[in-house]
Amino acid sequence: MTDGDAFAAPARFPPARPSPPHGAPSPAAGNMEPRWSLRGPLRLPRCSACLLLLLGTAGFFLSYAVEVDVKDASNATCLYAHWMMRFLIKYETNSSDYKNATLSLSSNVTHDGSICGNDTQAALLAVQFGEGHSWSVNFTKTNETYQADFITFAYNTNDTAVFPDAKRKGPITIVVKDTMHPVQLNNVFVCHNTDSIEAENVTQFFWNLTLQAFVQNGTIGKKESRCDADTPTSAPTVLPTVANVTTASTTTLSPVPTTAPKPVENPDTGNYSLKSENETCLLASVGLQLNVSRDKPLLININPKTTSADGTCGNTAATLRLNDGNSRFIDFTFVVKNASANVRRFYLKEVNVTLLNHMNGSVILSADNNNFSKWDASLGSSYMCRKEQTLEINEVLQIHTFNLRIQPFLVKENKFSTAQECSLDDDTILIPIVVGAALAGLIVIIVIAYIIGRRKSYAGYQTL
Repeated sequence: MTDGDAFAAPARFPPARPSPPHGAPSPAAGNMEPRWSLRGPLRLPRCSACLLLLLGTAGFFLSYAVEVDVKDASNATCLYAHWMMRFLIKYETNSSDYKNATLSLSSNVTHDGSICGNDTQAALLAVQFGEGHSWSVNFTKTNETYQADFITFAYNTNDTAVFPDAKRKGPITIVVKDTMHPVQLNNVFVCHNTDSIEAENVTQFFWNLTLQAFVQNGTIGKKESRCDADTPTSAPTVLPTVANVTTASTTTLSPVPTTAPKPVENPDTGNYSLKSENETCLLASVGLQLNVSRDKPLLININPKTTSADGTCGNTAATLRLNDGNSRFIDFTFVVKNASANVRRFYLKEVNVTLLNHMNGSVILSADNNNFSKWDASLGSSYMCRKEQTLEINEVLQIHTFNLRIQPFLVKENKFSTAQECSLDDDTILIPIVVGAALAGLIVIIVIAYIIGRRKSYAGYQTL
């Protein structure tokens, strides 16, 4: 991706008072608001997050483009996007057959839940359409760049017009990692050619995309960052119609991936802390990954850049609550055991996980386990485990931890105390295990050789 020249604003961003198309009558003088924009005869709405629906055609289906202009508290643009998209979904019928459904944007699109974002909270671009379908993407930023993180798509098989005779009823949600490269802050990301993402029997198509997250001072940038597909020699955009999507079943546009999915990378390690009366009372350093196992396993890395920490500290109990900025909440509760003994220890007793729909706040998944005895260490020390560990919350949800170090009690000078390491990190235990296994194998070989030798010797003598 390279930065291009300043883009031509009239091609994508309408002026404050657009002129009518050639041949159309000019609006009457006076206070009459213009009815024409550069995209067609649509009156521009005055709202905090303006959504313009543009009617076009692509093959047999109607294709609506979406324009979202999210405003901040001062009514300045903070997130802008204009794009077109379509979905190809493979679903199971009541007769155990599989059908392909095409889901396009309808005219009743809303934008509830879109937010500006800031240095600590992810920006969110969200739309809802049709009979209970929704799509969203969140953006994170650094000091110099911004990029898309995860795309969340929810489709409702109760929509019988799109999913006739569907065996599974109700909303189905998939989350995929976006492949967008980091974009320089104050640059506009543009991709006219068709791009697609495949996951869990769903292919998402995008084209004619223009967006900018974390808009500065309410002004859309003047430089473009182009996608790799928009090269000078690239072919023009081919809109995904019934014909070319169906015939693409033998190419990379197949709705069911034939290649193994790319492995999810280990999550980044986040550093979290709690304070009580301006004194640090809890320290945690950990990389977290959620493993949701419903129809297919789904791995979700918790991004520490957008995750905030809250909770409570106490003498015998402490709770660390993590909010990843994308409606995912994880609570870790620690308690002290043998409180009256001379040697006291702490351990992880309970974990609660809640996943919400960031569009309407409804609960997607809620799971808890209050019967743990993990991460045990002496009070006043920290617990450390560099290797991957797994917390079984229930039959649907697991949490994988990486590079863990935790101290929920008696933190001094805002630093971890001496660590008690987990057995997984103790490599010295491998040596006696390997030596013991080798000796056991040698003994077995000697015994077998002895038995075989005795049998042969016995068979060699004959009775006279």
